[in-house]
Amino acid sequence: MMQNTAPTISHALYEKAKKLFPGGVNSPVRAFKSVGGTPVFIDKGSGSKIYDVDGKEYIDYCASWGPLILGHAHSKIIEAAYKTMLKGTSFGAPTKLENELADIIIQNHPFIEKIRFVSSGTEAVMSAIRLARAYTKKNKIIKFEGCYHGHSDALLVKAGSGLVTLGEGSSAGVPEEVIKHTMVLQLNDERAVEQLFEEHGRDIAAIIMEPIPANNGLLLQRNEYLKFLREITKKHHSLLIFDEVISGFRVGFTGAAGYYNIQPDIITFGKIIGGGFPVGAYAANNEIMKMVSPDGPMYQAGTLSGNPVAMAAGYAQLSECLKNKFYTELEEKTKYLANGIMSVKPEHLPLHIFQVGSIFWMAFTQRENIRAANEIDTDSMNYFKKIYHLLLENGVYLGPSGYEVAFVSAAHSYQDIDRTIDIFDKIFKYTI
Repeated sequence: MMQNTAPTISHALYEKAKKLFPGGVNSPVRAFKSVGGTPVFIDKGSGSKIYDVDGKEYIDYCASWGPLILGHAHSKIIEAAYKTMLKGTSFGAPTKLENELADIIIQNHPFIEKIRFVSSGTEAVMSAIRLARAYTKKNKIIKFEGCYHGHSDALLVKAGSGLVTLGEGSSAGVPEEVIKHTMVLQLNDERAVEQLFEEHGRDIAAIIMEPIPANNGLLLQRNEYLKFLREITKKHHSLLIFDEVISGFRVGFTGAAGYYNIQPDIITFGKIIGGGFPVGAYAANNEIMKMVSPDGPMYQAGTLSGNPVAMAAGYAQLSECLKNKFYTELEEKTKYLANGIMSVKPEHLPLHIFQVGSIFWMAFTQRENIRAANEIDTDSMNYFKKIYHLLLENGVYLGPSGYEVAFVSAAHSYQDIDRTIDIFDKIFKYTI
């Protein structure tokens, strides 16, 4: 397998970083453990491109793991953030900007009535779980292997994304007492869900899932299965939580809930609603949200919740997303890219590209559907390792793991996409 030669400055920075941070990084997947080699240190981004500290240009399909749906350094986001920062960066008090961002979300999302801003997706999910337990007065949570919901203790049970990349099944430091109320199932198995409700239905507060699982491959679910989860939770007076930290505002303004036309009880958001700044949120109807302090007994707070810079940036971004044909054009680009890569792949190469909206995932498999984490062949990741550094060398940047999905932004031009397809063609011809 050909490895990239790490840029001189990136290599030096990584050697220094290893003395400062665990593994030299502040989030595990950035360490390139899954693909080998030295992480690329990024200097700047503009539109569809990022540039490393040695000045090399890449067409970026990571998009900061999804939130940069308009591309890097979009002028309206930069302008909104700059004007806000001139007035102050944080107050720990209400601002008009919180109202504006909440209003544009709620007015255009039929499944929620109130929202609470927090500072990350992990915090949003942690709060949603607490809210579900407070509302139902039940304890147990059902989650699914292959769905990742952040790094709060109760949900680090056979999670996906970085944990799969590192070959871990859970995390050290999480007491059994903390996870004893978390039950884990494989996706796409109605009978397993029914059995858990038969045994524990009286104490199941909620099912939490990514309706479009995108942290451990792109595990697209059957609409019938999602409707089944909606029906069984209603039957047992439990809640259905959609974790839309990735899918929210990515496959459409109303996310997966709108895409599948299924109303969950609680939705968690993140990433996109901050325009590239740290943010998260959870939302539900008035009846459920009145449980949240100070209206109700479920306590949750945060000094940086509703941070004015993130609110301004998020409003600027979501205003663009509401423009006519925004999501249609984005999906068309993504399909064009996926079809283009498939058209140049060698006949013998087991490759399928799963795609929904502007999210896509290269799976080195002959399977037409992969709906559960245990259906992913771990040996197939060797193909990804083989081409990853070649893509880097030729100017295409993906997340450094074969389990990670990729994203197309509004900033990607068809010229960018054609160039990407040509690079794949070149790599396939000479290396696969």
